[in-house]
Amino acid sequence: MIINSIKPFEGNHCETTATGTLLNQNNIFLSEPMLFGIGEGLGFIFWNMKSMNFPFFGGRIKPDILTQNITKHLKLKLDVVETSSNKRAWSDVKHLLDNEIVVGIKLDCYYLEYFSKPFHFAGHYIALYGYDNKNVYLIDTKQQGIKVKTSLESFVKARSAKGSMSSKNLYYTINKTSKTYDIKEIIIAAIKNNAKAYINPPIQNIGYKGIFKASNEIIKWFNLSNNIENEFIQCANLMEKAGTGGSLFRNIYRDFLKESYDILNVELLNKSYIEFIEIANLWKDVSKLFYKTGKTKNIKYLMEASEILKRISEREKEIMEELSRI
Repeated sequence: MIINSIKPFEGNHCETTATGTLLNQNNIFLSEPMLFGIGEGLGFIFWNMKSMNFPFFGGRIKPDILTQNITKHLKLKLDVVETSSNKRAWSDVKHLLDNEIVVGIKLDCYYLEYFSKPFHFAGHYIALYGYDNKNVYLIDTKQQGIKVKTSLESFVKARSAKGSMSSKNLYYTINKTSKTYDIKEIIIAAIKNNAKAYINPPIQNIGYKGIFKASNEIIKWFNLSNNIENEFIQCANLMEKAGTGGSLFRNIYRDFLKESYDILNVELLNKSYIEFIEIANLWKDVSKLFYKTGKTKNIKYLMEASEILKRISEREKEIMEELSRI
């Protein structure tokens, strides 16, 4: 069973790509920056645990919340289901597909056979639009090929994987309601909510405080690392190429601010858009310096990255404080 009427969302970020595809099936067509922005998606988290090989840099709010925010603002019905039963998990989504309903799935991308360089990340999202006796057919990001497939066996493993950010075979569907929405009102509310949450983090690892903390913690990480080359290069690749915490989300939010300015004509949005152009470039510099640290094992590049992170922390705080008063 393959839903031939599928309207793939062509995005750079997995959750907006999956959710955007589900929205497309409801004839709601919004850009990736707009989805990320109204999803109140901009954030930061620095996370380090003894069970982890190296710290995690996350540039957005935590998984699942983005889609919840998007559907809340657009007044849509979001149904999210989890189950520890692999059999039920497959039966449920198979039933939906048989009724030509595209399904959002959260899984560990490590098991997906089309990933050329697999890595464990259990917060990855795809849209499921078909299956046959051997494979499932998915919509993933532009980087991964958009329309892709993987074996049923690998799909089951990916959905049921355990670990950081994992869920129990989570899947979701989105449907329209009779309620209508005003995109101008949504934009203002989403910007305010996102900005207030960013500048008032519940713990020191999150938001601008998390960026500042990371600027110091990366030096400790270097001094305690048993495999500097592998850890820093892999972290750089995750941040920039996989998009977990590098410039990707700042670029997306930058474009959201530009699109919002075009709709609302509020000068603060244009000013913030210009600021995020440079901030995104600074994040890219951090990723490059991490990579150089791994290649050379020289702490001088990491010291430079540390100083840039301090600058980013202060600048993002200032911008989000302004946006909280829009």
